Amino acid sequence: MGTRGIPARYGGFETFAEQLATRLVARGHAVTVYGRRGFLEPKSPDQSCRGVTVRITPTFRHKYLETPVHALTSFLDLFRRSFDVVLLCNAANSPCAFLVKLRKLPLLINVDGIERNRTKWNLLGKAWYLLGEKASVLFATRVIADAKVIADYYEERYGITTEVIAYGAEAVMRPAGATLEKFGLTSRKYLLYVSRLEPENNALGVIEAYKKTDMRMPLVVVGDAPYADSYKESLRSAAQGVTVIFTGFQFGEAYQEFQSNCMAYIQATEVGGTHPALIESMAYGNCILANGTPENIEVLGDSGIIYSKNNFDELGGKLQHLMSDNGQVEVSRAKAKDRAEKLYLWDAITDKYEKLLLDVARHDVAQ
Repeated sequence: MGTRGIPARYGGFETFAEQLATRLVARGHAVTVYGRRGFLEPKSPDQSCRGVTVRITPTFRHKYLETPVHALTSFLDLFRRSFDVVLLCNAANSPCAFLVKLRKLPLLINVDGIERNRTKWNLLGKAWYLLGEKASVLFATRVIADAKVIADYYEERYGITTEVIAYGAEAVMRPAGATLEKFGLTSRKYLLYVSRLEPENNALGVIEAYKKTDMRMPLVVVGDAPYADSYKESLRSAAQGVTVIFTGFQFGEAYQEFQSNCMAYIQATEVGGTHPALIESMAYGNCILANGTPENIEVLGDSGIIYSKNNFDELGGKLQHLMSDNGQVEVSRAKAKDRAEKLYLWDAITDKYEKLLLDVARHDVAQ
């Protein structure tokens, strides 16, 4: 519960839901994923995605109301269904989680990062996320963090121990093909940035860093965001005079082709825990430059190139240096792929979730 639904067409939680749910189904479990539709859209019947049942419940298409209203409608729908355990994504959904407790169902909550730190939220939005943190602690059978940095925050602030389970990655290598051709790109001749286009993900800083170099290869910006038109316009304005290619959201084979063929990948986020696009790029064996946040450093270890947090002058310098040091690119590629295969494969992540889900479900039955 708590995502926009599957197949993934938005962000990290949707990718997580699809990867985990389909793998659990393949192991013999029955899984339902809740998704969203607008109140004014035609009612959607139950759908299926690779064996996973997809339940669609309504919400308002509104920056501040979409997530909490969908949480309410999906939790109410839960009363009509029979489940053994609930896995809730995103602490923003947690204020409504008391409804799950009324059903006396074991509840796991993946809280994500410290989302109230995002500047896109007004005071009410920040207060809701703070309430979500507290509700997660109050209502969850177990709280899950995707990075030790987030687990430490919950222990220090709320005095609880969380389960630490990262996101997984799966590299499906694809040669340069129709997607690169569509955007006029050549394999290993472009830089790649992937994220929702929101201020804390720092696409603007990446573009400014890129402009400080004399690189001739394009910067490819993969991603989009609802309710962010003014910010996206600022990105396009900043990109004037240089070769920045905005592709919008990309999924499936097109996304795989972008990740398989870039010269280097830039991870500029400053809010959140483990970012799925980062570990995916590691799995693809890419040379990675990352913003020096504790979360990014934790994920990358020594397998990537770190620039000081939000120092985009430094990022520009490191990008320029890569152009004359192919050896560093190749070393970074090998280290990133090796680390992803040791720590972030989806099957290993699914093992951890399956064990935790079974443990809480069986404990609930035993009681």
